[in-house]
Parts: sequence; structure tokens; C-alpha cells
Amino acid sequence: MSNTEVEWAIVVHGGAGAPCELKDGCERAAARGLERLREGADALDAAVSAVVTLEDDGRYNAGTGAIVGLDGETIELDASVMDSRGRLGAVACVRDVRNPILLARSVAETPHCLLAGEGADRLARAIGLSPHPGPAERQRAAHRNIMHQLAGALPAMPGVDNHAFLRFWNYNSPLELPECAACDTVGAVVRDGDGQFALAGSTGGSAPSLLGRVGDTPIVGAGFYAGPEGAVAATGGVDQIDKRFPIGLIAVSRHEAASCSNRDMPSARIIGK
Repeated sequence: MSNTEVEWAIVVHGGAGAPCELKDGCERAAARGLERLREGADALDAAVSAVVTLEDDGRYNAGTGAIVGLDGETIELDASVMDSRGRLGAVACVRDVRNPILLARSVAETPHCLLAGEGADRLARAIGLSPHPGPAERQRAAHRNIMHQLAGALPAMPGVDNHAFLRFWNYNSPLELPECAACDTVGAVVRDGDGQFALAGSTGGSAPSLLGRVGDTPIVGAGFYAGPEGAVAATGGVDQIDKRFPIGLIAVSRHEAASCSNRDMPSARIIGK
């Protein structure tokens, strides 16, 4: 199929529940994906480039902007890539990688589909990926807010008793309750000029959560999927269809490209040839 027969399409999201004021970052990410397509990159590399832009932005719950764990220090990152050519790679509970989406892309070239924890971090060092810069004051302020919520009567996570986090505390540091929950994910889906589909997704996890929690972002068929008819990326956990839970989807098919969410969700879409 020649490049003149198929329109390319890019859809990017910044997380269900994230403020729409962050749309400008999604627009930059989509523009970066388009730039890569025009340079001759395929759908997967365009999607990865778009997500790298979001990871580096610092305002989204992914990469440099990832939320801090309940201990106030630990960052755990998940990411995934998949395309209609059969490439699949994901990482979970990564702690020291600036761009986990680049690590997931590298996993797609290994004999495995998913690497987690220390092994994934070691691979990142082996292939020369940059370490995570650590949490900024914005993330630390969000952590203080979450801990304040846990100390109160209202649930910090919809449908979950606050005491569940306190009862099963599994961080090395002791629990302290000093003075908005987050579950954002960022993602991109792409249809290239050859009619191939791809997606890339990245997240800093949910808050509050116990150490080692893995959500849907690195789980094929739950947080993402790409095949011969299109690509879909989810944010917020589609298995919990409840108005209390922010949920969003972006997708491209052979003839369409769209996004939807039950909350505000910054997004951007580009279609053309």
C-alpha cells in the first residue's frame, strides 16, 4: 500500500481527569509524532516520540512528572508499546528511568514482552537511558495532599477504605501522616501512511497505592491493544466503569481517529497525508 492511499492519524491524551489546560502539551506531542512521520518514521516510532514529549513535560503523571509513592520518595513507572507489525514491549515498576516509554520500546526488541522492577532498571542502565531526575516540588505537594486525605474520613481513592492503605503499608519507611488522588496516564495512537497502527502509553501509577502496584497501562488487552484493524489506548482502568473513576480512551482505525472520556482529558488529534 503506497503512502498516497492512506491518511495518517495521531491522537494523544494527557490522562483522564487531568485539566484541559494541559492540552497544549498534547498538541506539542502530536506535532512531534507528525514530525517523525514526515521524517519517514513508522507508526510505532511516531507514537513513542509523542509520549517522550509528554514524559518530559513534567505536568503529566508520567516520566519526569510521575506521582510520588506513599512514602514520599519512591517513584514507580509503567509503560507499553505495541503495533500492528507484531512488536510488543512493556515495563512495570521501573524506578530510575527518565523515559520509561523508551525502555518499553527496547523491551520489544528482546525475547520478552514485559520486564519489571530491578531487571527493567538494569536494562535501562545497560542501554544507556537517562536516569529519573527525582520528584519535583509539585509532586511532593501532591503527596502531602494525598496523605492529608488518607488521614481524613473521605476516601482518597473512590470505593476504597483509607485504612486499607494504612493496614497493608509495605514501604521501607514508617508511615507518617503530615499535612488529589491521581491515576493519570499519557498515551498516543498512530496510523501511518502505510496503514500500520501503533500505540505508546506511559504512567506514574495511581495514588494512593501500595508499593509494587501495577495497573492496566503495561497489560496488553487491558490498557492497550494494536492489531490489523486499529490501535486503542486506555487511561483510568476500563474494567471499572463507574462514574467515580475517571476513564478515557483514544483510538485509531482504518478510517477514524478519536478520543473520549467521562472526565476532562487533555487531548490532541492530527489527521492528514
